[in-house]
Amino acid sequence: MPRPVNPEKNVFDRSTRRAKLCYHLPMNTTTSDHPAPAAEHPTPDRPTPERPERKEPAFLFTEKFVADKSEIARRFIEARARLNANVDKANNFLVKRFYNIDHNTYLEGTLPAKTKELMGLVASTSLRCDDCIFYHAIQAYRLGATRAEQEESLNVALVVGGSIVIPHLRRAYELLEEMYG
Repeated sequence: MPRPVNPEKNVFDRSTRRAKLCYHLPMNTTTSDHPAPAAEHPTPDRPTPERPERKEPAFLFTEKFVADKSEIARRFIEARARLNANVDKANNFLVKRFYNIDHNTYLEGTLPAKTKELMGLVASTSLRCDDCIFYHAIQAYRLGATRAEQEESLNVALVVGGSIVIPHLRRAYELLEEMYG
């Protein structure tokens, strides 16, 4: 049986030869040694900041413009619309709720919609979802993201996801080439 870790000494238990996290830190549920950030403690001279209004993003380009510019984008946009129609026919309440959450996530807010789409591009590439990669790359383009911004986002995805994302990067770069030239 492993010996208990003595928090007074260190968090390395030599009997198990594994470093352990120290969960022995005292917790007081009524007060905190670390005060909350200033924004959580409004005063007359420092009111609580309001969250920015969430609103639809202002796209610079229509889906049709992107579809006319890129054959890959056109095929993706058409297939997505056709497949979404099939999902919509099912009239599934849970799917509708999820679509609503997804839609609201990418609205303008504290983070600009373009930044959120680039974050979506990173996550989608790391998860190796080509449809998701195309969707977020197209949306980021429509919101004015530069090719350099998209490529840097793909670099982050490569570091996060590792070399297994390279085949997906190839397809993403093919789309970027068609959209940006």
